[in-house]
Amino acid sequence: MTTLAAMAILLVFLGLLALIAIVLYNGLVRLRQQVKNAWSQIDVQLKRRYDLIPNLVETAKGYIKHERGTLEAVTKARQQAIDASGVAEQAKAENFLTSTLRSLFAVVENYPDLKASQNMLALQEELTSTENKIAFARQFYNDSVMKYNTKTKTVPTNIIAGMFNFAEEEFFETEAPAEREAPKVQF
Repeated sequence: MTTLAAMAILLVFLGLLALIAIVLYNGLVRLRQQVKNAWSQIDVQLKRRYDLIPNLVETAKGYIKHERGTLEAVTKARQQAIDASGVAEQAKAENFLTSTLRSLFAVVENYPDLKASQNMLALQEELTSTENKIAFARQFYNDSVMKYNTKTKTVPTNIIAGMFNFAEEEFFETEAPAEREAPKVQF
């Protein structure tokens, strides 16, 4: 074999390695963008939720004069959720907001006029719909993170991920033990 043939084989081999590296890199970029898009979808639904909460509080204010602490807790939790940054901090703030909203709805149960109010019923329905959308967006985000993290840890993609600093992404997890437990149903 001549040196020219050996050089040609070496160039083809290096070209093939470069092509594989480019394909792996592009795959990682695509998955990272999917994670960012998934987080954006959660963010859209959370903003929708935040926009509904002041209307909910205002509707309840007229009926619930003695429950100011609950209304203030919901307002405070909303602001903390808006101000949260990062996946872990956002998840913690959302868990707190969810628990304060549950408290508000428990209080609403004690006020038949408020419970029957068309505005309150419409807001509760809208909030329930938004909560479902948040759950679906969270699931899509976590699925995207799982695919991305798996890709960054498997051979040979982990080599490219390490070379170009593709960091592991965090899952958006609920922390509240009450949400992890199955609800108790009694008849």
